[in-house]
Amino acid sequence: MDSTANLASSTRAGLSPLLLACLAATWIVWGSTYLAIKFALISFPPFLQMGSRFLVAGLSVLAWMAWRGAAMPTRRQWVHALVVGALMLGGGMGGVAYAEQTVGSGLVVAFIAVVPLMIAALNRLWGIRPGRLELAGIVVGLCGVLMLTQGAGFQASPAGLAAIAIACAAWSLGSVLSQRSLPLAPGLAGFASEMVGGGAVLMVMSALRGEAPQWPPEPAAVAAWAYLVVFGSLIAFNAYMLLLARTSAAVASSYTFVNPVIAMLLGVVVLGEVVTSFEWLAAGVVLVGLVLLFLKPSPKT
Repeated sequence: MDSTANLASSTRAGLSPLLLACLAATWIVWGSTYLAIKFALISFPPFLQMGSRFLVAGLSVLAWMAWRGAAMPTRRQWVHALVVGALMLGGGMGGVAYAEQTVGSGLVVAFIAVVPLMIAALNRLWGIRPGRLELAGIVVGLCGVLMLTQGAGFQASPAGLAAIAIACAAWSLGSVLSQRSLPLAPGLAGFASEMVGGGAVLMVMSALRGEAPQWPPEPAAVAAWAYLVVFGSLIAFNAYMLLLARTSAAVASSYTFVNPVIAMLLGVVVLGEVVTSFEWLAAGVVLVGLVLLFLKPSPKT
């Protein structure tokens, strides 16, 4: 789109009501899903939790499309969906759930603010450079993330830090490939096929690790899993993919700067997670990065 010249025009005129709703979904809904992941882990191991979540969501959408007689993805588009889904969902969301076993949900999502910098670096392989203010916002956000890694939460869990770092790299690569080299099927078919492909990869990962759910599962875990299927997968994930297709990478990935505050607040209030004053300061630095990022995001190429 040519309508993302700056933040003011983007929010007032450049972004349609649909895209604004997509932004709200990735900012607010995704910010709450990290708490839901924590609750679902009570009964559902990380890869099993994520794999079943995305398979149910993806197959539900494909079944609805088939009932309506809509076109299904081609064989090539299925291959693209498998690769992108393996990266974004298998490596990305699987790594997030794995990290949340040992690291607070708020700190995990705060680290994810490194994604825009990774996406910007990868986009340079296609000759795309971020604008100066956009780059400044990304760098400031990265500084906040680096501060977070020095806090007590990540220092206590090197495995959790490694898992979330791998998750961010996999998610970033999948996001860029879906835009530049591995286009998915148009609309819902593309989103659904990616969820099915990524969900299948996650289930294989779960089987290789010998994961098994607690039975019977805790009611809170079941409710959290259902929330992840409906709000995290069917609503917020599809909103993110739509933003990737119609806006700049900076706008699409801006959720990484908003989610930390929401997730950290929910973690403290609901789960009683401990966040130090230094970690709150780091989150504040990340928010400064968000402001700079949106002062003048570069147009989508």
